[in-house]
Parts: sequence; structure tokens; C-alpha cells
Amino acid sequence: MSMIRVDTPAPHVRRLLINRPAKRNAIDYDVRQSMIDALREVAEDSDCRAIVLGGVEGVFSAGGDVPSMAGLDEAGARARMQHIHQLCRLVSGSKVPVVSAVEGFCAGAAVGLALLGDHIVVGKGSKILFPFMRLGLVPDWGTLRTLPERVGVATAKRIMTSGKIIGDAEALAIGLADSDGGEDIMAAAVAQAATMAELPGEAFYRLKQRLMHPSASFDEEWQREEDDQACLLLGDDFREGFAAFNDKRDPDFTQPLPAERADGGGR
Repeated sequence: MSMIRVDTPAPHVRRLLINRPAKRNAIDYDVRQSMIDALREVAEDSDCRAIVLGGVEGVFSAGGDVPSMAGLDEAGARARMQHIHQLCRLVSGSKVPVVSAVEGFCAGAAVGLALLGDHIVVGKGSKILFPFMRLGLVPDWGTLRTLPERVGVATAKRIMTSGKIIGDAEALAIGLADSDGGEDIMAAAVAQAATMAELPGEAFYRLKQRLMHPSASFDEEWQREEDDQACLLLGDDFREGFAAFNDKRDPDFTQPLPAERADGGGR
């Protein structure tokens, strides 16, 4: 059985579902490696412009597979974290938008995985939990960076040490989640991914990198602005955006620019 189920629920959208229902989609080595392989494959797919992460049978994931963590020596513990970080880098560094569909239960490592994406959808039945303290561990998967960036340090500290389940309403109120999927979280996540798939790809990726790695000074920021715009103003997406502006229509960044419109002129 494949640990990651991949399909195309909407044009230009690839959905990666953790497929380990007997363990509530808990994440072990095989799940991680299967997701690494799947993400590398979709990264090479020119038709893929957005990704949805989720789990089968209405459960995102119970988090890290706890029994697989026991009995490790230091080398094994470090190897485990290095493998996790391979996956983290692929998600956080994705050139296309990543939407996390937090259906049902989402705990520990799974929350960290969801936070590495660009948009989190919750809804009725979403239950988010940080169990690290009960295990004598600190949060991993980048959570000690991604969570405070979303909710602030004080709130992050509170929810990571309280051991309490966070429901959809609280997740939305504190900024842990971005949108309410209501009764059908997955459908909402796919719709969000389809919308984000229409964004200009290179501009989105540069925006994402700038937000993830803030400039240390205004001088550095202005230099980065210059570098980005000097590239983007010469690109096909700006030509399409400019043509759409002149034509008084919505731009379509999902299709190659026709040769007759390469100069930015109208139809």
C-alpha cells in the first residue's frame, strides 16, 4: 500500500494524502520517505501549480509515530531528525503554493507539517494538539519558528505547554488557521489551492522567500526589491498582467503567453 496517495482534484492542483488509516495517518519513516518522493515528483510536473496536503478518511494525522521514536541512540535520533528536515525543506521551499487541509485530528508533527505550508484550512471537527511536553520533547518540524510567526510568542508558548486541544474557532481566532472550511474542509482546501494555482508563479515564490527570510535592513530590502522587479518586469507573467490590464480583463498566468501578445499588446 502506498503511504501517500496522489491525485488531481482540480486543474493544476496535486493532492498528497497520508494513507495510513489504521494508525490514524501517523507519520513514520515510510510515510516521510513516500511524501519526499511524491513532492519531488510533483516539483518536476510543469502542470502542477498548487499542492494540497491532507490525510485519508477525514483525518490529517495523529502526528509522529511514537513507538518508532523509542530505543534510538544519538546517531539514530540525529538521523531521524535529518530525514524529517529533508521533508520540511521540500514543503517550506515549495515553488508552488501549499494548502494544508486540517481535517479531524492533527497533532504534533502533523501540525508542524501543516504550518510549513502557505495556507491552513480548518472546519467543523478540526482538533489541533501539541503533545510534545507530555513526551518530554520540544516541538520539531520547524514549529518553534512557524507557530510564533503566526500567533505570537506568548500565545505559542501557551498552546504548546497547555496540552489542550485547539478547535477550529480558536485556531481561526488566534491566526493558527487561515480559513474556515465548514462541513467540508477538503473541498474548501482544494478550492483554495485552485485559486492560488492562478497566481503568477515566479512572483509568488519570490514573495514567499522574502516573507520567510526578512531583510536585516531597509538597504537590503531595497536591493532585493530591485533584483526581484528587474527579473519580473522582463518575464512572461508581467507581459500577461500588462496585457490583461490593457484589455480590462483578469490575467491568466496558467497558460503560455501567445506569441502575438509577447509585446504586451491586446488580443
